[in-house]
Amino acid sequence: MKFFKTILFTLLAVLLYTSVNAQENDEDKLSLNEGTIDNQFEYVIQKSNKYQDYKVVKRTWLYALKAHTLDSLKAVHKALGDTQIIVDTQAKEISNLKSNLTNTQTTLDQTNIEKDNMALFGLQMSKGNYNVLMWSIIGGLFALLLLFIYKYKNSNSITKLAKQSLAETEEEFEEHRRNALEREQKVRRQLQDEINKQKTNS
Repeated sequence: MKFFKTILFTLLAVLLYTSVNAQENDEDKLSLNEGTIDNQFEYVIQKSNKYQDYKVVKRTWLYALKAHTLDSLKAVHKALGDTQIIVDTQAKEISNLKSNLTNTQTTLDQTNIEKDNMALFGLQMSKGNYNVLMWSIIGGLFALLLLFIYKYKNSNSITKLAKQSLAETEEEFEEHRRNALEREQKVRRQLQDEINKQKTNS
């Protein structure tokens, strides 16, 4: 039983020492010239004297606290100003990036249109229409070629027939000329024979 009392007393002593030490450390952290504004206010409140419901604060502490508060506010304002400059700069960069993105998108759209279209005689047309037109032209030229071949073969056969007919006509003409020449010669001979007969009879 005495042993338990000793342990309990020791534990209470350790807890009391730790609590007092923690309070002293907290008070050590508080300072009028260091730390956050909150800690400096806490320092002034804890270190000032009490008078009824009021706190009596040294004027020098108030001036020091005011100076530190103003310095902190100036630092905050400066940080806000610097942040605003950064925000404005980033807003300009974002605006420029948006403008560049719009220009890039426009260029990309135009490139896609040009890629999907073909220029023919200065006119833009889609690849499908271009292919249809090209195949139509090729088909038309092929049809003209077939027509030309047909006309050529037709005229060639007509020419052959005409040449054959001309050859036959020339042959007939030559035959007729020979016959006419022979008849003429025969008639001349007969005429000469008659003339000769007339001469001998007279």
